[in-house]
Amino acid sequence: EVQLVESGGDLVQVGGSLRLSCEASGFNFADYSIGWFRQAPGKEREGVSCFSSNDYKYYTESVKGRFTISKDRAKNTVYLQMNNLKPEDTAIYYCAADHPRYLLYYCAGHGSPGYWGRGTQVTVSS
Repeated sequence: EVQLVESGGDLVQVGGSLRLSCEASGFNFADYSIGWFRQAPGKEREGVSCFSSNDYKYYTESVKGRFTISKDRAKNTVYLQMNNLKPEDTAIYYCAADHPRYLLYYCAGHGSPGYWGRGTQVTVSS
């Protein structure tokens, strides 16, 4: 079965850093793209950063210059390095997977990927 497992969420101070991990199994890693989504209390889910066709990297405007998405093919794992964290980054972070052709659209808020992890909590406190 397809599985996506997130890890790395924690409670951190404003300005701190975290690295989230998403380990994938149950499908061919090379045939899919993986991205990161988040949902803050009282807000809609939003795409944070996603790989798409040709390994294009999408970032939502609010995290540009602070977050970096990367992957390790040997480990079937995608990472999200988060620096200079702000209180508004507080959310449950999910990784999700779908075909590369479509994930960019989902990341931009148009539709939903087919496979999801259970999420990991990130809390940024002053």
